[in-house]
Amino acid sequence: MQGTTLEDIFHKDISHALWSAKPIDEDPEVIIAAHLAFLRAGANVILTATYQCAYNTFERAGYSREEAERIMLRAVELAAEARRRFLDEAQQEACCSETNPSPAPPLSDVKIALSLGPFGATLYPAQEFDGIYPPPYGPDLSNAQSKTNAFEDTLEGREREQAAIDALTEFHYERLSIFAGNQEAWNAIDFIAFETVPLRREIYAIRRAMSRLEEWNAGVSEASRLQMKPWWISNDYPDGHFPEVKRGGEHLTAAEVAKAVLHEDVGAAVWGIGINCTGLHFLAGLLKEAREAAKKYLERHGRRPWLVLYPNRGDIYNPETQSWRQMGKEGSQWAKDMCAVVQESLRSGDWEGCIAGGCCKTGPEEIAGLTKELHAWL
Repeated sequence: MQGTTLEDIFHKDISHALWSAKPIDEDPEVIIAAHLAFLRAGANVILTATYQCAYNTFERAGYSREEAERIMLRAVELAAEARRRFLDEAQQEACCSETNPSPAPPLSDVKIALSLGPFGATLYPAQEFDGIYPPPYGPDLSNAQSKTNAFEDTLEGREREQAAIDALTEFHYERLSIFAGNQEAWNAIDFIAFETVPLRREIYAIRRAMSRLEEWNAGVSEASRLQMKPWWISNDYPDGHFPEVKRGGEHLTAAEVAKAVLHEDVGAAVWGIGINCTGLHFLAGLLKEAREAAKKYLERHGRRPWLVLYPNRGDIYNPETQSWRQMGKEGSQWAKDMCAVVQESLRSGDWEGCIAGGCCKTGPEEIAGLTKELHAWL
């Protein structure tokens, strides 16, 4: 589910603290319609409209915790309803086709990924592109001459960084628990997608939160035990650089980010690693840097990680005006370029497979083109 699709195709104003989550409660049919637009374009994985959902997001918008939980769970229901309607359409088309009758796709062919943005996505304005988080999630900048997301290289700075990891772990675990605590919602989702994560310490926190969830699940009765879902951590690289800076001022490399996601011993093992909300033209170089971490993952786990790629269309977002300036390629050309990246990635042999799609400003037209290109290749 993309907020930009709600803007561009359904002409919804999402300049709100809840972003694409606002229509979940106020206009649920438009959420279903957006999901259906992508499914009809050929998508077989859809993301729930929960990217910016968290207790603090809803609290700022005037909702209670109970209302926040209801709306977050409702988002999963809407994705499941869109899947059901799409499969019903496919069944009717299959039955009514006189020239080429064929069975409708099974339920398992359409997947739902629970979209969970970083802590920065719950702030207003959002901070997932620079990773500037307030204390205790980030450094105290009240007396700083310039903004930075790096803690000082002192004993106190390292202690505060650890406290930030603890706070981010609690944030992600609390939100995960909402969905894990509802059997119907949990059964409806097929993946968990931690998206647009701009900080290494948040990568650590997510992996720790998933470890806590796995430990909790192992401790409940067998009748109540959940089936754990495949999950990935996807990072963003605005202008081709990871948002987090080191204490010396340089950005973390894609190799360092991939190491934190795939094989550092900091928490539960991911199923996959992703890149989203990044210009397509940056992907090849970033993926080349990530290959060594993928090899280490294979050595450690006996299997290759999955790769999840959903770059944006290349447009430039201005957070001050909350508007986009068109810069990237559209439609078929974007799809051709994206297909070429997927092909090259899989030829490397480092990945078990690839889930490919689009992020901001990529709409059903681009996904239809990508589906066509991939089917022609495969």
